[in-house]
Amino acid sequence: MTKSTKTVICPLCHDQTHWFCDYFKTPKTFYRCPNCKAIFKSSNFFLDPELEKNRYRSHNNDVKDTRYQDFVSPITDAINKNFSKNALGLDYGCGTGPVASHVLEQQGFSVKLYDPYFYPDTSYENNTYDFIICCEVMEHFYMPDKEFSKLNNLLNHNGKLYCKTKMISDDFTVEAFKNWHYKNDPTHVFFYSPKTLKVICQKFGYKSVYYNDKLITFSA
Repeated sequence: MTKSTKTVICPLCHDQTHWFCDYFKTPKTFYRCPNCKAIFKSSNFFLDPELEKNRYRSHNNDVKDTRYQDFVSPITDAINKNFSKNALGLDYGCGTGPVASHVLEQQGFSVKLYDPYFYPDTSYENNTYDFIICCEVMEHFYMPDKEFSKLNNLLNHNGKLYCKTKMISDDFTVEAFKNWHYKNDPTHVFFYSPKTLKVICQKFGYKSVYYNDKLITFSA
């Protein structure tokens, strides 16, 4: 393996990044940011829009599937705990099966849907929200700097952004990354560590972030 000497700008914090690894089983190049500790895919390997849309269509996201409802329950439970039924929510990047929104609407909440492919109505930008759901979405962000800035601007005072994704550690090794299945999805392009979440707070104006292996919560 020949190490690349190319450096690129981190799409989150804009620091100069270093080549991290090439993965030859499904040829891709990844970079690591020394500042925010994120790992991200070279834009040369992003899918074109039609292939990306077809990949999302292949996901079996049945809103009535109890297993999928259990998967999103850390989000729906947190919203039930922290908000009254008159709170307004946004399911950002909801995909073909917005199961968290389905569960919440069955419980009396009002949730707007947005997805660039499947619910492309951008009128959501005309409102602000008490909570935003971002379930298995942030790893798809091509420009996470613009996304997290926009999401913070869409939150009301004391609002919360609830995210789910699989995280790396701040010192994730090349060998661990190569054996990590999550990177193999061709639509996954940006991966977050605990340091990355802290940088998001500092850079985009969130008050705090709390995370565990099931849920990430940014507070506005």
